[in-house]
Amino acid sequence: MRLTVARLALAITTMVALAFLVPLAMLTRQVAHDQAVAEARAQAAAVVVALAVDPSPALLEQAVASTAAGSAGRLAVHLPDQPPIGSSRAEPADIAGTVPDRRPALIEYADGLAYLQPSVLAGDQTAVIEVYLPHGEIYRGVWPAWLGLAGLAVVLVIGSTLVADRLGARLVRATRDLAAGARKLGTGDLTVQVVPAGPPELRDAAQAFNTMAGDMRRLIDDERNLAADLSHRLRTPMTALRLDVEALPRGPVADRMTQAFDLLDDELEAIITGARRSAAARPGHPTDLVEVLADRLAFWSVLAEDQGRETSVVGGDRPVRVPVPRDELILAIDALLGNVFAHTPEQTAFRVTVGPNGLVVEDAGPGIADPAAAVRRGASGSGSTGLGLDIAQRVAGAVGGRLEIGRSQLGGARIALLLPPRSGGPGRLEGTGTT
Repeated sequence: MRLTVARLALAITTMVALAFLVPLAMLTRQVAHDQAVAEARAQAAAVVVALAVDPSPALLEQAVASTAAGSAGRLAVHLPDQPPIGSSRAEPADIAGTVPDRRPALIEYADGLAYLQPSVLAGDQTAVIEVYLPHGEIYRGVWPAWLGLAGLAVVLVIGSTLVADRLGARLVRATRDLAAGARKLGTGDLTVQVVPAGPPELRDAAQAFNTMAGDMRRLIDDERNLAADLSHRLRTPMTALRLDVEALPRGPVADRMTQAFDLLDDELEAIITGARRSAAARPGHPTDLVEVLADRLAFWSVLAEDQGRETSVVGGDRPVRVPVPRDELILAIDALLGNVFAHTPEQTAFRVTVGPNGLVVEDAGPGIADPAAAVRRGASGSGSTGLGLDIAQRVAGAVGGRLEIGRSQLGGARIALLLPPRSGGPGRLEGTGTT
């Protein structure tokens, strides 16, 4: 935009400069021509005075020599039936043509102009004074004047372009700030605010943007509070179930169920705390995928052990930083692991592979026949809510990642949650080591 404004100013200023300078240049040329003719007329008038005083050739030679044109060999006096006094360059026919009318004439030749001034002598005879003006003498000083005008035009065009560029820079800077704020808002940074700057229209747009961002934060906070309230309502039935578990005889089953309730209570508390956290206070620092995965596997391992599922983990020997908030990463991992427990029979093995670009969950179940339908929100062919894989897909897509569904080497489904690390985008997932 800044370059466009500068080009526009350059084009407009150039056209305005040309519109004024071309007529001014022609006027300068005409003024120089008129001044040269006026000077020739003045020198011819001086010779006319000399003719009126004494038309003798000796006096006329002195008079011719005393003029600037005569000393330069450009002035001559034509007396009747006598050779010209001075240097003559005009054609005899042109000189003779001015005698009958006795009017001054300006005759144009290839290399200049001849000014012919008739003068009446005694005895009704006519003398003709000739002043010759070469083109170099007529237009003397025109080229320097034109160069001065051209220089002035260049200075005006460059100056106006620089001024327009400065004004355009202010406009572009305000536009870029607004665009940068919009991009940050699009990536999920709900704390972004734009400083109003630039023309009134852009300041109004920036203020409207700040208002919109604030409204979005309030709307999201209201939704998160609603989710927290709904999660809190689960505490009542959980309390009743806990009382039933505590009433069971002590043993491995009761201990395992108590441990599961403790984990579930911790997770519910984390959900309520995260949901009630303001959207503006969401963490912006990367999350360690390996650490979160270890916590979630510890939670799901109780159910896996209860169902007799063989579980293996590949990779995870070093931290993997991904640009996803911890609570959203928990949702995605739980969606992938919960999908295994919900859609495969008990005692079905599964494997989790974690690497620099995300994680892969594979199982030995029946697999997913229609991957496109599996990620369609609310669509489920097995009686579930149909939200799990859609949640994981939205979490990945929000940070530039993706969700891939295919066939596992174990014979069942292979679901890859590819997340861009801090230094790059999603790529091939590789893991090392088995635990």
